[in-house]
Amino acid sequence: MSSEIAYSVLDLATIIEGGSPVDTFPRSLDLARHVEKWGYKRYWLAEHHNIPNVASSATAVLIGYIAGGTSTIRVGSGGIMLPNHAPLIVAEQFGTLASLYPGRIDLGLGRAPGSDQATALEIRGANFHKPHNFAGDIQKLQHFFSADSNGSRIRAIPGEGLDIPLWILGSSTDSALVAAQMGLPYAFASHFAPAQFLEAMQLYRQHFRPSQNLSEPYVIACVNVVAADTDLEANRLATSIRQFILGIVSGRRRPLQPPVDDMAPLWTSFEEEAVNHMLSYAFIGSPKTLKAKLRTFLENTGVNEIMATAHVFDHAARLRSYELFAATMKEMLTATVQ
Repeated sequence: MSSEIAYSVLDLATIIEGGSPVDTFPRSLDLARHVEKWGYKRYWLAEHHNIPNVASSATAVLIGYIAGGTSTIRVGSGGIMLPNHAPLIVAEQFGTLASLYPGRIDLGLGRAPGSDQATALEIRGANFHKPHNFAGDIQKLQHFFSADSNGSRIRAIPGEGLDIPLWILGSSTDSALVAAQMGLPYAFASHFAPAQFLEAMQLYRQHFRPSQNLSEPYVIACVNVVAADTDLEANRLATSIRQFILGIVSGRRRPLQPPVDDMAPLWTSFEEEAVNHMLSYAFIGSPKTLKAKLRTFLENTGVNEIMATAHVFDHAARLRSYELFAATMKEMLTATVQ
């Protein structure tokens, strides 16, 4: 296990039962300020649409809010869904962010719509039926951000000539190959799509071509983390994420629910199996339990960075979860150095 593994945060600006985006956003900023102090490297927000428990739809706006309220942590997208946007608009938005917060903005790019098909049709209009060239749009972004584009007829201002790191996001092997062939870092959504994680990493590393952006493969694994002082409390808190995933499986999405003592009345055996599969890469427990699971995961995967997402209902418990996760990672990395 490497001693240089970074740890970061993925936030969906989750709306809790009884809450609204009005109180969700300040909680996200408070979390960002805390994890900045606890040594987290980056804080990413994900683009999703038409989901009643996710408030990060206007991702670039929210990135500006978080970056403006912090000072050192990198802030970015996990990710911007390119089928929904013209590359020029993305370049201008992130060029603006990078101009406001130099050296702190990441641009993670995904190829999914981040929504259901009806919502995707509403977002994309007539473009919905046109084939989408993910790699081609990434190349357009690279051109807009290049200093060499200053002689072009169409330019991204702001954006042109800025060093904005691009990341490829994926939940399948397709995006892994795009990232490898373009020589870009790769972030995998193992927090909800674990099935192809190991295969995708293998393909990415096998086919990676060094580029001016990156000399060797770099992988982020996004995972679910619910940490507490005891295993019992962590497992109880984790019933909120189980209910969250159950909403995805069943199609009955609701704001994030408070923890319960017993999940049995809430799901069928089929739904339980599906939820547990989606949570294959979930780290739930006390620091001692986390340490054992994390060490095995890191040794087996060799990832460069872990991005933790924590759907915990109570804000104080959510902060505590991220605090314990950071302390556990620091302890493991320190032990590796020694």
